[in-house]
Amino acid sequence: MDTFPPHDIAYIIRLDELLWGALLLALTLAIHGFGMFLTVDISNALNDRFEQARSQRPVVGLGIVILASWMIILVDLIEVGVWAGFFVWKGAQPNPFSAFYNGLLNYTTLAAGYLPQRWRLLEGMLGTAGLLTFAWSTGVLFSLAQDYQEKALQLRKLRRDKQRSGPAHAEPHRSGDSGRA
Repeated sequence: MDTFPPHDIAYIIRLDELLWGALLLALTLAIHGFGMFLTVDISNALNDRFEQARSQRPVVGLGIVILASWMIILVDLIEVGVWAGFFVWKGAQPNPFSAFYNGLLNYTTLAAGYLPQRWRLLEGMLGTAGLLTFAWSTGVLFSLAQDYQEKALQLRKLRRDKQRSGPAHAEPHRSGDSGRA
């Protein structure tokens, strides 16, 4: 059987580490919930405000979906910033830039192993926070994109039907009217 390094054998999950992780996870979800509410609210307000433009140019609706995507990414970056701030505060990272970079890698579940042993449980908890918030964000973005696509397809169908109907459905000629001005 392989032997384990002494630092892995000596590692014990501490209660304070678990409590800090639970607090950071709860804070992340609270920030995300507020951010997703604002994203949907602002997107709906823009959809209402530009309804006429959206009905003529579907690209306006796509612009609103892209703006919502940027808002979601901004919320994610704020959440990572909270974790990074904690890591710097507790001396688990040398500076805010390294803390943010490493936190972002863990938030996206791309990397691990950057925190000191005392805080290594938080790497997994940060990855869990990222998975939860990405799933939530995906649901929000899916809903907004679905609305955009439905409106764009309705517009396409209306235009196609209008083209098909052409002059055959023009106003009928009234009797007694010679059509001359």
